[in-house]
Amino acid sequence: MYLSKTKYCRGVQCEKILWLDTYKKEEEKVTSNAAVLDNGTEVGILAKGLFGEYKDVTFDENLNRMVEETSLYMQEETCIITEASFQYKNLFCSVDILKKKRNKLEIYEVKSSTEIKDIYKEDVAYQYYLLKKLGYDVAKVFIVYINKNYERIGPLDLAQLFVMEEVTDFVIKHQKKVEENISYFEGVLEEREKNDLIAMHCFKPYPCPYFSYCTKHLDKNNVFTLHRMNKKEMLKLYHAGITSFEQLKTCNLKEIYKRQICNETKTTFEHIDVENIKYFLETLSMPLYFLDFETFQEAIPPYDYTKPYMQIPFQYSLHYIENGALKHKEFLAEPLTDPRRGLALQLVEDIPKNACVLAYNMSFEKMIIQNLSNLYPDLKEHLLSIYNNMKDLMVPFKEGYYYNQRMRGSYSIKYVLPALFPHDTSLNYQNLEGVHNGSEAMHTYKELHNRKEEERQKTKKDLLKYCELDTFAMVKIWEKLQEVTRITL
Repeated sequence: MYLSKTKYCRGVQCEKILWLDTYKKEEEKVTSNAAVLDNGTEVGILAKGLFGEYKDVTFDENLNRMVEETSLYMQEETCIITEASFQYKNLFCSVDILKKKRNKLEIYEVKSSTEIKDIYKEDVAYQYYLLKKLGYDVAKVFIVYINKNYERIGPLDLAQLFVMEEVTDFVIKHQKKVEENISYFEGVLEEREKNDLIAMHCFKPYPCPYFSYCTKHLDKNNVFTLHRMNKKEMLKLYHAGITSFEQLKTCNLKEIYKRQICNETKTTFEHIDVENIKYFLETLSMPLYFLDFETFQEAIPPYDYTKPYMQIPFQYSLHYIENGALKHKEFLAEPLTDPRRGLALQLVEDIPKNACVLAYNMSFEKMIIQNLSNLYPDLKEHLLSIYNNMKDLMVPFKEGYYYNQRMRGSYSIKYVLPALFPHDTSLNYQNLEGVHNGSEAMHTYKELHNRKEEERQKTKKDLLKYCELDTFAMVKIWEKLQEVTRITL
């Protein structure tokens, strides 16, 4: 068994993950988020300079070379080493930041999170164990994470951005458990595959990449496909042997779950509450605006008056109906500049005061507008007029006024749109070039400045087309609601 700190932590979450990693890696379904990976990388690089000059161990697939390079740096009496790499028997780890002062060492594990999770403590406890086995005197252990309350004003202040929390006491007390875990994992890998290990560890601290494999014995429609049900409730039903929709029919569940179960166990089903949809449509007025923002989040605040992981708008699409005609406006900021002022200025130019504005799940758009109004007092009155006149296109679906089987219990636009227009290829995001979802849009915009001019121009078009489809989709959904109620504004 070869055990890195990553594999150790996967084993701590669930020993079956470790077993499947070793014997059935092809069953893993990875859903990596490029934006999350970007943030993790950027935080790690920035944190290397927390204590001044440092020696950085070069990554090498040949781990022995990393261990050898670390050994050279460790000969210095006092030094700071990043990615310091060590091996003891079949155990390996790289320490994010290692401080060495004479014979005393300090471990600093860097995370891009805004809080400490239990699995982070497991991580450093394993590192401590390995270094102690090699005979090193580890005096202190810290977890370094992001201060969510830090607001950047002026040059970046690393002392304010990062929080260093000492966890030495936990790590020392946990050493016996680390040793037991390592011994247990060795036994697990010598055994045959275990079957029923479905529990909360399938969802925390990270969603299991083998969940579909471990639940393949269940019906396609099962307790884990109920939308928005609490995981503890799901697991309680599962362990009681109630898994299929047919079995769930007999349970006392909330109406939203009953509706999904009832509808999906029928051959075909569509529910349309005409009166309530009519009532919703009558709250709208012309001219009607359909608004959608695209944003990015940075762990490291990029501009003045930004905080870690703040939603920063860089783009919007605006379809609107005026005098019976459908029109479109849009905004896309240039990269490497704070996009908010330019976006806010164009937004108040594009949307008149007191206009009726539709968004899908409007709480997000309202949050962006509220933040902009706080940032720019000269635009506050107009921005708050937009804010106060917003309506949520999600309401008819969230409240169950319109439901069909293809929505699979969800009122997310990702389910509603293809459910209403299953054969309309113009509304299929997969037919777009370059950008197909919000995560890709975020990552693409952040990388825009690194592209050559011709590629940059094409990428801008891809971003604009993606965002335009978001609001065009809203127009089509609104038209569908009118069609089923025969109401025309």
